[in-house]
Amino acid sequence: MKARPTGVIPPMTTPFRKDGEIDYKLLAPQVDWMIGAGAHGVAAGGSTGEGHTLDHEEFRDLMDATVEAVRGRIPVIAGIIVDSTRDAIRRGKLVRDINVAALQVTPVHYLFKPDDEAMVAHFRAMADETGMPIIIYNVVPWSYLSPALLTRIMTEVPLVVGVKQSAGDLKLFADLMMMAPDKLIYSAVDALMYPSYTLGAHGSIAAILTAAPHASVALWDAVKAGDHPRALELHKKLLTLWNAIIADNLPACTRYAQTLQGLPRTYPRAPMPEASPAQQAAIRKALEALGALPRLEAAE
Repeated sequence: MKARPTGVIPPMTTPFRKDGEIDYKLLAPQVDWMIGAGAHGVAAGGSTGEGHTLDHEEFRDLMDATVEAVRGRIPVIAGIIVDSTRDAIRRGKLVRDINVAALQVTPVHYLFKPDDEAMVAHFRAMADETGMPIIIYNVVPWSYLSPALLTRIMTEVPLVVGVKQSAGDLKLFADLMMMAPDKLIYSAVDALMYPSYTLGAHGSIAAILTAAPHASVALWDAVKAGDHPRALELHKKLLTLWNAIIADNLPACTRYAQTLQGLPRTYPRAPMPEASPAQQAAIRKALEALGALPRLEAAE
């Protein structure tokens, strides 16, 4: 790898217009906001970015525009969410000439789950054909990879450099940290970032970081500094925000949180609904508790 991305890496929302098309010029404000918050990298085209809805041309253009907006300041990770080895390889090849640090790739997830040998072969073929570093995005409930299988893939396919470990089972995360200590293990256990960091996570790539990047970086910094009272305080406030945004329309709730903090309004891609009035109220309240909302000038 050109770099080993570590730390807080928010997965960006994709700036869809109301008609469902991408407004690429709105990537730069989001990137600058993330960098201003202290983010150590960004990911594009992941589940928070509704990457499963992107066609090949949009995928390439999104990565190109994101890298252009970043201007080399932090690493960019490209998300790939597809259902065949062929398509995963094609998308990886589309961004080989763009300055992305790694590919973030989900296991094949549509209905029919590959067995272990097929899953190893899937990631081996991706590595062989693209020549790019790969981070396994272990998120799909019915195609969830065990710590043992993840470790096997990383051992047998050296270009698979790490795992973004999702879901809420912290034991599986702890097991993976012990079994693959030399690999990059990122936490996407949004509700449990604090204990993930204390277990030694190399970083995080998760929607909560995108909804509240300033507090998320502050949490990372607090753990690194050994300030556990501050870390616990931030954990509780971020957990309240997570409880407000976790839903089937999580990307929509995340982008609403961003809008409240000053980013231009964007929309989820149909058929995903926008944040409901009840969700909006809960998100606003949680962000207020974090001190994340712009302060209005006091009336004289």
